[in-house]
Amino acid sequence: MSLVADNISLHLAGFDLLRNISLEVETGKVTAIVGPNGAGKSSLLKVLTGEMAATKGQVYLNNRLLQHWPLLDKAQLLAVLPQHTMLNFPFTADEVVGLGRIPHNTGLSKDREIITEALDLVDASYLQKRLYTQMSGGERQRVQLARVLAQIWQASHLGDQFLVLDEPTSAFDLSHQKLTLDIVRQLADKSVGVVMVVHDLNLAARCADNLVVIDAGVIAAQGSPEAVLTEALIDKVFGVKSIIAQHPETKRPLVIT
Repeated sequence: MSLVADNISLHLAGFDLLRNISLEVETGKVTAIVGPNGAGKSSLLKVLTGEMAATKGQVYLNNRLLQHWPLLDKAQLLAVLPQHTMLNFPFTADEVVGLGRIPHNTGLSKDREIITEALDLVDASYLQKRLYTQMSGGERQRVQLARVLAQIWQASHLGDQFLVLDEPTSAFDLSHQKLTLDIVRQLADKSVGVVMVVHDLNLAARCADNLVVIDAGVIAAQGSPEAVLTEALIDKVFGVKSIIAQHPETKRPLVIT
């Protein structure tokens, strides 16, 4: 099963934000979306998750039109971490992560167990009883990551699950960037399909099975990081001269500018 965008376009306020994009997010794989500012990356995620309706084309979740899924059923299969989360209530971290358990009927005891494990996974156990409004930006982002992880913590009888992340490492230091990529890899190894927008090309190259380059609302290239990340493409899309080397440990492409 998969999360599929089939020839989607998005026209908004007189602008074509997306044009004829076809993309498949496969289970067990990490799809990373990169591109310059304003290229349409976040708009693509919003259409993929149903936050915005495509002007043309369709989105399918496990071979069923996305809009035909009942809301709570969809929430058991598709967890979304947006780029900006507007939450200004004095909830504790426990309570914020607990929001991810709303679609499930697993009982308070099991939910508390999952909340604790999700916070521990993102290195935020110490925040359990702290108010969200008193946390740093990085701490808030880790709590929100724990929330979406809690949402798809257990496999669902409804079908395959997907995690959608919009710049999940933007507020993180180096250690928590690495932790996030490790978590994403672990989820993919458990047959979750992951799609994420990443600004850092080297972070994307490190974690992605499929790398999608968006430029001016269209897909400029997609494939393995080794196939996609070329000096010519980076010059054309980002306007930057670069050298492509090989990371000495991961053997993945290393972009040097």
